[in-house]
Amino acid sequence: MSNRTKIRKYYNYLIGAVILLVTWAFIYHKVSHQNNLTGAWQNFRALIERSGFQVEFLIAVLLVFLNWGIESFKWRLLISKVENITFLRSFQAVLTGVSVSTFTPNRIGEYFGRVFILQKAGRIEGILITILGSISQLLITILTGATCMLVFIPLHLGNSQHLTGYFYDALVVLVISIDIFLLYFYFNIAQFYTVIEKLFRKRWRSVHKFFRVLTLFSYKDLCNVISLSFFRYMVFSIQFYILLRMFSVPVSFFEGLVVIAIIFFIMTIIPTITLTELGIRGSVALFFFSFVFPKDESVSIGILSASVLLWAINLALPALIGSVFVFRLTFFRKNPNQINS
Repeated sequence: MSNRTKIRKYYNYLIGAVILLVTWAFIYHKVSHQNNLTGAWQNFRALIERSGFQVEFLIAVLLVFLNWGIESFKWRLLISKVENITFLRSFQAVLTGVSVSTFTPNRIGEYFGRVFILQKAGRIEGILITILGSISQLLITILTGATCMLVFIPLHLGNSQHLTGYFYDALVVLVISIDIFLLYFYFNIAQFYTVIEKLFRKRWRSVHKFFRVLTLFSYKDLCNVISLSFFRYMVFSIQFYILLRMFSVPVSFFEGLVVIAIIFFIMTIIPTITLTELGIRGSVALFFFSFVFPKDESVSIGILSASVLLWAINLALPALIGSVFVFRLTFFRKNPNQINS
């Protein structure tokens, strides 16, 4: 083994160790300083003996693997345009991305956590493809959340003079227009490469050549990806609803999914770090559910408990598991030209 190979391996393991330690330290810090988590744990213990609680909790946990399994299948489908990988390797990459994203704003570390598992494909192309997958998920969240907001307003805010009449009609038109625009942008993502090519022209071939990867996806590919994103969205929405019912929040299935869609929608437009997301998510959930259950303290405790547990099993647990796989990442390749190409 040459000295260069030894140095590469040394630095790969060193960076992996740093990511593992930082991930565990961030999660420990959040858990140890989160009052809501303590209350949720006490509430959880008090309900363990309730009939059906164990079954509901088991289903919620199993949905974690279905959730990230769908995301892994989607990423494998996307990344196959530049490199073929197994589902297991894709699953490891996705969990590693969750781990790295815990200490980065708006989970941008997720892109880097995934692409460093690739052996042949260029990292920049891998990041762009990963962003495309995130756009499809974001699109579903925005479309569903905005639409559910139109349902929520007449149900719970119909008495407000500012949210009825012409204002509400204008809001409906605005939402529909934005939805159409976003769908048009997504299904014509290849045109973005044409724009980049015209902007940078020949002097910046090294820039727009990376965006050529966006032209590899056909209309059928994009349909498959956004369908998987919608399926995954329904999985973690139903998961949240199960947790709400588990903590005795008496909300109907329809109304529960409407409010949950709005919560996820608001969370996407608030700049956060994954770990600060816990407190924000609980506050947003309490605010919107307060229109459904005004001044009900027991229900508020259940909503906070469900929000905390959703964070714990859907983000913290996968992040801890993913941190183990950071040592499989390749930050330095044998061929230096592959790092950024």
